[in-house]
Amino acid sequence: MKLTIPNILTLFRIVLIPVLVIGFYLPYMWSNFLAAFIFAVCAITDWADGWIARRYGMYSAFGAFLDPVADKLAVAVALFIVVQSHPTVWLALLSAVIVGREITISALREWMAEVGQRRQVKVATVGKVKTVVQMLAIVFLVYRDDVFGLPIFTIGEWLLAVAAALTLWSGLAYLRAAWPAFRGEGRQPGPAASAGAGSDPAAGAGGAENS
Repeated sequence: MKLTIPNILTLFRIVLIPVLVIGFYLPYMWSNFLAAFIFAVCAITDWADGWIARRYGMYSAFGAFLDPVADKLAVAVALFIVVQSHPTVWLALLSAVIVGREITISALREWMAEVGQRRQVKVATVGKVKTVVQMLAIVFLVYRDDVFGLPIFTIGEWLLAVAAALTLWSGLAYLRAAWPAFRGEGRQPGPAASAGAGSDPAAGAGGAENS
């Protein structure tokens, strides 16, 4: 297997996840800045690997599998450490909505691929907006200190609330798109469907998927 630049960026993002956790809990005044910076790098590489994959056609089956895994791992781990350090019902509920939706949609995509309907659950614009708001919210929550009198953590909480609302909105859009397949109206699984289920390079190869 030949590693492409998008794949290398995705692997780098996964390597940064334990570094994020360690940086967050370092007993230094600048640990919050380090952790926020690391997550920001994760968010930037998430965008970069997708742009490079689309711009230069560097799609691969490995990238299609790995990129959404890296994205969801980074978001879930970041939310876990934020909730652990600020254990409020509000943050726990918002985080549960976001992580729960990611698990649900991942399972939905896998099932839709099995029945040959993977193209019916394309990434919508609201999903892309949700990703941007969510990443910004987590950077603020991880940084957590006020800046020039601005309540960064509180702003992060409200941005996370917006991201959670967009998460539910986009999740319902995916479920609505998949509803005909649930009712048995789509193409049934078979050798041809299985062969074509993962052949769509635009479905997430190398970072093309921001849901």
